[in-house]
Amino acid sequence: MTEFEHLEDDENYKSKTQIKREMEDLQVLGKKLLSLSKQQQQKVEMSETLRAALTEATRLNQREAMRRHMQYIGRLMRNEDAEAIEARVALFDSSSAAHNKLFHSLEAERDALIGENSSIEVQNYLDENPNIDIQHFRQLVRQSIKELAEGKKTTARKKLFKYIREVKEEKLGINV
Repeated sequence: MTEFEHLEDDENYKSKTQIKREMEDLQVLGKKLLSLSKQQQQKVEMSETLRAALTEATRLNQREAMRRHMQYIGRLMRNEDAEAIEARVALFDSSSAAHNKLFHSLEAERDALIGENSSIEVQNYLDENPNIDIQHFRQLVRQSIKELAEGKKTTARKKLFKYIREVKEEKLGINV
């Protein structure tokens, strides 16, 4: 058995191309991090070195300097939990599946709150979220139910959705 055959049998072996692809993926994730607002970046767990590099990148104007800096950010990303960062960034990206899933679950939760078993759902929601403003929450639910029964505008339902979203985002630590 030659030296090369031994390397091919090793299950941890990565080709140079595969390693390069992974590094490019980390640079792309770094670009996504850079595109987030400062408040959103604060919600993402990362090292202070990476945070400083992202701040430094906003100062750069020249194309070549930015390219080199993105390579540096990609190198820093090797020491980070890239999967956790990518999951958090996906929640901020409105075109991502994670964001859409969160949005649809919030819609379903709102519809359940103003549906047939409203009182049970409201109590369950209050049990799960004891720190919310109960009076304001119940008022939004009542207005939404009334609005739905009368077939009027969707203003109250939108306000209820917004309130539920704020509570969920605070729970997840992704307030935008």
